[in-house]
Amino acid sequence: MDIRTYLERIGYDKPVRLDVESLYGLHRTHLLTVPFENLDIHLGVPIQLSEEALWDKIVLRRRGGFCYELNGMFAWLLKQIGFEVTYLNGHVYNSEGKRGREFDHLTLLVRIPNAEQYWLADVGFGDSFFEPLSFEYNGEQAQGLRAYRIEPVADGYDLLRRDFDGKWNLQYFFDLQPRNFPADYEVACLYHQTSPKSSFTHERVISLATPDGRISLDSKNLTITTNGKRIRQPLRSEDEFRKLLGTHFEIVL
Repeated sequence: MDIRTYLERIGYDKPVRLDVESLYGLHRTHLLTVPFENLDIHLGVPIQLSEEALWDKIVLRRRGGFCYELNGMFAWLLKQIGFEVTYLNGHVYNSEGKRGREFDHLTLLVRIPNAEQYWLADVGFGDSFFEPLSFEYNGEQAQGLRAYRIEPVADGYDLLRRDFDGKWNLQYFFDLQPRNFPADYEVACLYHQTSPKSSFTHERVISLATPDGRISLDSKNLTITTNGKRIRQPLRSEDEFRKLLGTHFEIVL
């Protein structure tokens, strides 16, 4: 990996060190520049998880991806810098509070060598925490108008988010057993590309964090969230979708 090229891709121009400041800065900047998106699934383009494929798509072609791609790429960057990174098995909760399948989500455990503190890092869950979450805190960790908790449960941990309405919602479950990437995630990655039971095959979506919210685009609407308030603009045509894709995400299919 050419670290400088990656940092240019995400617009990170500060010194990179093995410390908390760099970890937080890289995490924030990644979310502000690399979108969460599933466009290739709807274009019929197979998603590849090799380092070469991720580098070509995310860095050279300046695209985004979903969790396996984004966190796979971010983990590679962190390891090249010198952080210790463990790939974790996440199960995403549905609206009924039921856990998803094995390797439903890739999330990351990060540690600075010779330090005792661990962080949960995740640049591949769409509208989620902006900065890594510390395992040192048992209570809520506020970020903007939202807050997050890492809550121990019988067989691992639950990630919860307090939304704009003040309610706490389950995000995903994970355990701390080290996993192998990409091998352990390839079956689930294929499932999410092909199964009618996966939400990723139902609707194309692209979403990017902004300093005060998020901008998201799907086949029907452009949604802009600013300080917790959402404005939704219905789309009129496929041409408008592609125009907005270029305007807000700098992507031309």
